[in-house]
Amino acid sequence: MYIRIKRLFYFPLAFYFRFFASLRLKFWNPRIIVITGSSGKTTLLHLVESQIGDKAKYTHEANSSFGIPFDILGIHRKDLTFIEWPKIVFLPIFSLFKPVPREKIYIVEADCDRPYEGNFISSLLKPEVTAWTNVSRTHSMNFDRLVGKNKFSRIENAIAYEFGYFIERTRNLVIINDDDLYEASELGRTMANVVSVSSKHSLKNYSISLGKTEFKFDDFVVSFRYLMPGEISTSILMARQITNYLGIEFDVTFGKFILPPGRNSLFEGIKGTTIVDSTYNANMDSMSAVVGMFGKIKARKKWVVLGDMLEQGKEEKEEHENLAKLILNFKFDRIILMGPRVTQYTKPLLPDSTVAFLGPKEVLEYLKSNLRGGEIILFKGARFLEGVIEHLLKNKKNIEMLSRREKIWEIRRKKWGL
Repeated sequence: MYIRIKRLFYFPLAFYFRFFASLRLKFWNPRIIVITGSSGKTTLLHLVESQIGDKAKYTHEANSSFGIPFDILGIHRKDLTFIEWPKIVFLPIFSLFKPVPREKIYIVEADCDRPYEGNFISSLLKPEVTAWTNVSRTHSMNFDRLVGKNKFSRIENAIAYEFGYFIERTRNLVIINDDDLYEASELGRTMANVVSVSSKHSLKNYSISLGKTEFKFDDFVVSFRYLMPGEISTSILMARQITNYLGIEFDVTFGKFILPPGRNSLFEGIKGTTIVDSTYNANMDSMSAVVGMFGKIKARKKWVVLGDMLEQGKEEKEEHENLAKLILNFKFDRIILMGPRVTQYTKPLLPDSTVAFLGPKEVLEYLKSNLRGGEIILFKGARFLEGVIEHLLKNKKNIEMLSRREKIWEIRRKKWGL
């Protein structure tokens, strides 16, 4: 019932905030660069931010039909609880009297969680530039009905079509991932200049260790002190295209880059363990990237803790079986699964030593009992795995560096016993 009500009122209410946001955009009139795609958007935004710095304003933690208008209006939710809404409803009126941002460039991360969202956001922004990272099965359940009505042959085509509204409304430059066939199928909708980047052709070598990730391209080398999947090479190339377009010198060191929370952050854990926190999101695309990255790291004892991939809809069984096939490509010392989906679909295809639990509290208890010291543990998946990490950190001050720090998530974690 709640989901039906949310669907019914989602866009009508979003239109209210969008109306005021459109007025403020007219007063401000920035150059708008949109970063969109199924995954990798936030990392690309941070890569671009490390290049452009304070010359631009960025939509940190705001990428939806509500979040983007909120960011334009200067509305920042703190707790994400329902009690905030009575106050929020009146804020757009007052925002029109605030000074507009001084930055003349606006870098916007934009998602398409549901049908019509790409149309809704792109018609507000009308971007000068769009960088489209990829297309994969994210929020698939929201697009199932379009496939069921035979509007699209595959769920990826339905998702790609919605993202396609951004390139359709882009005025000057579209940057696409040439390795993504679904993006190519939508290019007929844009009149803008199209630039393709391809990591398959441009990336010559990728190497990773706990202290360093290095990408070697045709004409430059980039090194990070963070853990970065090989797929980030496409984002690096897109960041270079954006800086070139803006006439800004490309900094191959990415010296000001800051890794967003929950994207392979590295922490010291209890009992001399090392934690890799990749708990921000989970779909097969990001699972493949992160598990593949983890598989390349040399370590004595490697454990993986993998949770459900949510909102997969009719593709749920297939995607969780694909997860098992992915895991079997690597020799992990311990495989720990959490959630009803990985328990039902993934575990039966894995070795008998694999353990599975339904909730995060059980995973936490298992880890505390079985860790012996020296393990490096990857956490990837849904169902509040960041709450498990909280209790395994050696330095509790690092808790503030985890994802989902708002009050609403704290409340929900407590309901799971964390």
